[in-house]
Formats: sequence, structure tokens, C-alpha cells
Amino acid sequence: MSIRWTYAFVDRPAESFARAHAFWAAVTDTRLSEFRGEQGEFVTLLPGGEADACVKVQGVGSGAGGAHLDFAVDDVPEFVKSALQRGAGLAAEHDGWAVLRSPAGQLFCAVPWQGESVRPPVVRGSRLDQVCLDVPPSLYDTEVAFWSDLLAGWASAPGSRPEFHVLRPPAGLPVRILLQRLGEERPGEGRSGSAHLDLACADIAAARARHEELGAAFVAQGAHWTVMRDPAGGVYCLTARDPETGGLTGASAS
Repeated sequence: MSIRWTYAFVDRPAESFARAHAFWAAVTDTRLSEFRGEQGEFVTLLPGGEADACVKVQGVGSGAGGAHLDFAVDDVPEFVKSALQRGAGLAAEHDGWAVLRSPAGQLFCAVPWQGESVRPPVVRGSRLDQVCLDVPPSLYDTEVAFWSDLLAGWASAPGSRPEFHVLRPPAGLPVRILLQRLGEERPGEGRSGSAHLDLACADIAAARARHEELGAAFVAQGAHWTVMRDPAGGVYCLTARDPETGGLTGASAS
């Protein structure tokens, strides 16, 4: 089983789809592909030059949206089999691709690799490079074990704080995974899973100003991250990490 490429999916309510793809195209300095899906609910953000896309936007019919990962693989059935053996559930099976669900309920997809290999460049000192899985405390250890086992070729290690665990992909893959242990359970939500996007920023203040110009709003300040809300209502984070390497920078690394 070989993961050849990774995609970060921006999931937003269908009624906010246009605001979502306009904002994230501006943030990532990309153009829109043709719209796909029965209702035109999918679009890829295409970078310039020789770079390959690694961000897509989806309008979802129910719920608040969030984010999810797509893994582009050589053999979709083999990847699905491997995920199921490790505790995943099969949420939907399509012609050539599949939707899976992690033990904590986080949706992710297995799709055929289409030859993607060139990572998009840093844009204005930042890069959308991480999907953060928000995991209830009771499922955190199980979720860390699941992803670490499934992504055996990735570097799996505790993060900068006790509530974080990082999965760093092999060189060249554009999207990494951060698991975050939430401070409390989410009663009544079941195992639906949730996730958000993180951007690595050389200068968070400059990135925040740029995003606010594009219509985003400040939500909260963390230890080395700033929580924002995009014009479609989705929450994401600007983080003090090196956009080239993904690692923490300066005082944040201590």
C-alpha cells in the first residue's frame, strides 16, 4: 500500500460553498477547476506553474462542515482493506474510490493517484499544510494508534503540547495530520468526528491581516496559533510554523 499524494478538503455548508471557494482560492493564490458532482458541489483549487493541487472544496448538504483528508493511492481496494483491518468503517463505496470512517468517526477518502507529485509553493509567507483532527478524550489514544498504524511510513510523535500528536508524511507529500485531544467529551454527537484546517505562517500577524482583508474574522488566541473564522463560517487556525518544513518556529519550538 503506497500513499502517493494527500489532499486537504475544505467542507462547508452548500449555501456557503461560493463564499468558501472564493476565500480559499484567494488565500492559496489558486484558480478554480471545473465544478464536479451531481450538484456541482466539488471544486479543486489549482495552483499555477507546474505545481499540483492539494486543496479541494466541497459543499455539504447537512451539518456545519469542517475538513477531511483524501489519500491518493496506487491501489484503492488494498488501502480500504488495510484501513478496515485497523478499525476503520466503510462509510460509502463509489466507482473507483471510497469514503472511510476512523474509530473516532472522522471521515476520510481513498482515491486513485493521478500522478500528482509537485507541491504548491508558499504563498505570502503561509501554506495550508495540515488537517487537525479534533478528538474527544475517551477516543484519543485509539485514534492516535489507528492513524499511526495506518500511515506506517509517516513519522508519528507527540506534539509540542500534551494534547497534540503529529503525523508527518514522507518528503514531498503536501498535507500532514495533527491530532488534538479535546478538553471534554461531546455528548450527543456520537462518533461523527470533526476536523479543521491549519496554515503554517512565517508571520501570524501578517497572515491574520491578509485573511481579514479577504473576509475572515478573528475568533481566539492560543499559545502559538490564532483561531479564525472564514466567510463561510468555518473555523481554522493560523499557526507559528515554518511554511517550508511545517515545524514550529522561534519561541514556539521551546
